Amino acid sequence: MIAIDLCTFDTKADVKSPAAYAAVVVDCVEASWNNGADLVLLPEFAWVGLVPLVEPRTLQRAAEVFWNEVLPALKSLLTRPGKAVVLGTVPFWDAERQELRNRAPILLEDRVLHQDKLHLTPWESDFSPGTELHLWEFAGLRFAVVICLDIEIPEISVRLRGSGVDMLLVPSATETVLGVERVGRCASARAVELGCAVGVCHLTGRTEVELIDVNVGRTGVYWPSQMSFRDAPRWQESSIIEEGIHKQRLMIDRKHLQVMRRMPLETNPSLLKNMPSFELVRDDPGQESGLGFRLM
Repeated sequence: MIAIDLCTFDTKADVKSPAAYAAVVVDCVEASWNNGADLVLLPEFAWVGLVPLVEPRTLQRAAEVFWNEVLPALKSLLTRPGKAVVLGTVPFWDAERQELRNRAPILLEDRVLHQDKLHLTPWESDFSPGTELHLWEFAGLRFAVVICLDIEIPEISVRLRGSGVDMLLVPSATETVLGVERVGRCASARAVELGCAVGVCHLTGRTEVELIDVNVGRTGVYWPSQMSFRDAPRWQESSIIEEGIHKQRLMIDRKHLQVMRRMPLETNPSLLKNMPSFELVRDDPGQESGLGFRLM
């Protein structure tokens, strides 16, 4: 059994330097760890609050400050046995390719991992998409970080089928309740499709950065709708949150997932094998059947 804190985060901190901003994040993470959490998830673009604190005030400069100055200090402060944190996302400047990535740094005990966002929204035009989805293990569970819009892309679920993933962590940033709903409804679908837990948290508050000037969200956790989860709520969502740091504690026991995976006679899309391929067939005009699918 491990405890995970899903945290909203408001970037409008009353601070004057990147180091002071980092201290706010460290306090948030350590408070969760000291309160029994094993893993903490922060939202997408949690570090864009650095932009007003650097010169010039650009995403690229914020990226350079974070990865060269802030992260080494964070690694020193947030290296703790048996603990992990997904630090939201941060712009990352790939000097070799001359492009920005929307990257989630992951501190896993004394290791530094990362996950790039794979699908970008229209207003992320300054970024380039990532090309790899990473699986990593912690406390006996297999995790993947799926960033905001990526959870809305069913092809990702198809690629994860059969991977043994136990939990998807979804750091998000959305400016309206419609975006919040898309992320939550798709997160619930991924939990059903993959037979895994899915945890979501969003950015909140207003910023001085046009990319994410208004942010609303919530925290939420979604479970498979299978017999081993019948006696507990299979989804829990906070109310819509407009500002501030709010936390939702999630307890996950791999035994429930293991029991579910040993029940082959239960209807469970995550256990289907030998999936048939098919092509979309448009019938001749005038026929009542319209569009259909042909199994291959």
